Amino acid sequence: MKMTLPFKLNRARKPDPFLTALLEQTAQLKKGAHAVIVYMETPDKENARTVARIEQAADEVRRLLILQLKRAFITPIDREDLFGLSRAIDDVLDYLFSLVREMYILRVAPNTHLKTMAEVLAQCAEALHLAVQHMERQSERASEYTMQVRRLGNRMDTLYVNALTSLYQDVETPEAVVSVLKLREIYRHMIHAANSAEQAANLINDVLVKFQ
Repeated sequence: MKMTLPFKLNRARKPDPFLTALLEQTAQLKKGAHAVIVYMETPDKENARTVARIEQAADEVRRLLILQLKRAFITPIDREDLFGLSRAIDDVLDYLFSLVREMYILRVAPNTHLKTMAEVLAQCAEALHLAVQHMERQSERASEYTMQVRRLGNRMDTLYVNALTSLYQDVETPEAVVSVLKLREIYRHMIHAANSAEQAANLINDVLVKFQ
C-alpha cells in the first residue's frame, strides 16, 4: 500500500520550510563529503579549509532550522524526529570535518583505506540527500535510499576492520606506534560518520513508518 504522509503538500503551496532545511543540510553534507575526497587526493591547507567552510555553512542551516522549530506551533514531522534527524545529519559532517582537521594538523597522509572509506561516505551522503528529497511525495523511494545507506554502513564496517587489521601489522618502532595512534583516531572518525549516517537513515524510516 502506498504511504500518504501528513506533510504532503499541494503543488500550489510553497515547500515546507523544515523539509527544505533538511534537504539543504544533506546538500551541504554532499558537498562536504566530496570535499573530503578532494582532500584525500590533494591534502593541502586550502582543501582542508574548504571542508571547514562547508561545515560552518551546514551549522548555520541547522541553527536556522532549530530557530524555526522553536517558533513553530505546528510541524509537518514530530519535533523530536525533526531535531534528531537534523542532528544526525550534522554529526556526519562534524566527523568529516574532524577527520580532515586532524589529518592536516597531525600530518597524516591519505592511504588507500582512507580514500576508499571517503568514497563510501560520499555515497552515504548522496543516498541521504535523495531519501530526504523523496520523503514528501515518494516515500517508497525514500525508504529504498535509506536501505542503501544501511548497506553502505555494512560495507564501511568491513573496511574499518580491514584498515585496523592492516594498521597493527609491523609495529616495531616508536615512530610506527605514533603513526598507528594517529591513524586509529582518523579511522574512528570515519566509522562514526558512517554510523551517524545510518542513524539518520533510521530516523527517516521511523517517520515514514509512523505515517503509513
